[in-house]
Amino acid sequence: MNFSKTSIKTVALALVLSAFAATSAEAGPREDIIAKFQAQAEAPANPANGEQMYNATYGTGKPDTPKCTTCHGATPQQGGETRTAKLIDPMAVSKTPDRFTDAKKVDKWFRRNCTGVIGRECTAQEKVDFLTFLAGQ
Repeated sequence: MNFSKTSIKTVALALVLSAFAATSAEAGPREDIIAKFQAQAEAPANPANGEQMYNATYGTGKPDTPKCTTCHGATPQQGGETRTAKLIDPMAVSKTPDRFTDAKKVDKWFRRNCTGVIGRECTAQEKVDFLTFLAGQ
């Protein structure tokens, strides 16, 4: 077969565009939120740091919430309970697929929980590390 340079370029362009479309179609609200924090972070997301955050005891926030697991359960796959006995769905995306898909809720809960547990707002780096850890759970 004899193909012209133009037809080869056209096929190559079509392949690139279809690959881009497939990648864009797979992205969703959670990926957009993660990308926003990643753009503000100082380094690539590190899920291992997110896991450390989830399990760390801080003692610098409110005395009754020294760590994430106080309310959210010993593992991200487990549900938790607030101090007022309200049930909390598991943090793991595999268990709660719509977790971290509403940007306003993500911002609200990071602000509230980081302040309560760590005693300050979380950085963009901490947020992207935490989200990538939980998205992989």
